[in-house]
Amino acid sequence: MNDGSILGATNSGLIGWKDGTLRTMTARNGLPCDTIYGLVSDAQDRLWLYSQCGLVMLENTEVQTWWKDPDTVVKVKIFDVFDGARPSPPPFQPIASRGPDGRLWFANETVVQMIDPARLDGNALPPPVHVEKVVADRESYEPRQDLRIPPKPHNLVIDYTALSFVAPPKMRFRYRLENHDADWQEAGTRRQAFYSDLPPGNYRFRVIACNNDGVWNEAGATLIFSIAPAWYQTGWFRLLCVVGALFIIWTLYRLRLRQVARAIGARFDERLAERTRIARELHDTLLQTVQGSKFVADDALEKADDSANMRRSMEKLAGWLGQATQEGRAALNSLRTSTTETNDLAAGLRRATEECLLDKSMAVKFSVAGGSRDMHPIARDEIYRIGYEAIRNACEHASASELTVSLNYAQDLTLRVNDDGVGIEPAVVAGGKDGHFGLRGMRERAERIGSKLTLNSSPRSGTEMRLVVPGNVIFRKAHATRFERIKTFLGRRGGGSDRA
Repeated sequence: MNDGSILGATNSGLIGWKDGTLRTMTARNGLPCDTIYGLVSDAQDRLWLYSQCGLVMLENTEVQTWWKDPDTVVKVKIFDVFDGARPSPPPFQPIASRGPDGRLWFANETVVQMIDPARLDGNALPPPVHVEKVVADRESYEPRQDLRIPPKPHNLVIDYTALSFVAPPKMRFRYRLENHDADWQEAGTRRQAFYSDLPPGNYRFRVIACNNDGVWNEAGATLIFSIAPAWYQTGWFRLLCVVGALFIIWTLYRLRLRQVARAIGARFDERLAERTRIARELHDTLLQTVQGSKFVADDALEKADDSANMRRSMEKLAGWLGQATQEGRAALNSLRTSTTETNDLAAGLRRATEECLLDKSMAVKFSVAGGSRDMHPIARDEIYRIGYEAIRNACEHASASELTVSLNYAQDLTLRVNDDGVGIEPAVVAGGKDGHFGLRGMRERAERIGSKLTLNSSPRSGTEMRLVVPGNVIFRKAHATRFERIKTFLGRRGGGSDRA
């Protein structure tokens, strides 16, 4: 070569030696193939390679660039079978030469071919480009400008072509779908564009082409089309989803407000219930004891000249006042502890009947069926207060000659208080007496522990109070053992009573 380099054709590319440096130009550097049969330079110092894939021309500037950078990609011009070249392995050497007139000759075992580098007329005409059709899910559409494709196309194919009478198979294409492709897509000689699962919207498809000499038609062809949205891809559906989401958030917010309001209301109800309970405690204990103390004091004042009676009355008054102190303290401490220290309900009710007999001449029958069982303190105290109120009413207001109290431990707890007195007026039984909280407090206590309270009263048969408390409320263990059930059954048949 004129630059002092030595070049050789090999099956592994173009090999070169220059200034003590060895180079090899292969397909990595832009050659169409690696197998080179021969080479020759023309009068313009261009390099012509007779290769397996055709006749390849390199400008001298490209060769010099390769010498400076062995990794560069050179620009080449190829004359292949579409241009009439018929390359094949030659059986002899040399196979390429330049004539005195500048024409280049290439020979193989079958033909001799010639090319005149001075008469290479390029194709300067850019090829016209045309979009032929659109295929969406195997349905063909004409490429009109108002094309509208049905919703949710899974596969979209756009067929395009270009017109050139000089080596049509060597035309190359580029295309771009605006609003989807970020840059031009190199399609090579392929004449189809493929897309899948395009979202709804408006699109603009552009395709350009170049001829065999690399002259591009930059205007190309354009197709404007749109993909219709499915019903769940429309704007009104999105708006409806937003409205639905806002409604759900608003509903959850309202539910939360109601929940908070219920919690606050429950706290207020709890405080009110606690105040009501304390009022019942004061009425059922302290006020009743104070009232009994007043009766004792009135009895002493009526017989003021009887010193012995006065002393007995003062001793009894001191006892009642001591009891009032204990009951008041117990009522105040009931917020944390049980008002009854022992778990024996029968013993507490028996003491209530004994207090009733201090100034009354009344026969009392007290009976217990079944064995005493461990009970929940809160429920036990409520039952005691109900029974105590019923016993006190019978003692103070019934004018009865006999009082019967029965306590039955079975699957449920049953308490009965009967007297043969004058009874209670129906209006008082139904709604209680104005200014008094006895009967009302009994019903409130019964409702609080989920029990059933029944009051039956008449002037001839007296008054009966019956309280039934579910076992799963009052008893620590809702289910008794087999031995306890047998014992309860035998006790129920045999009964048990004593007379106080």
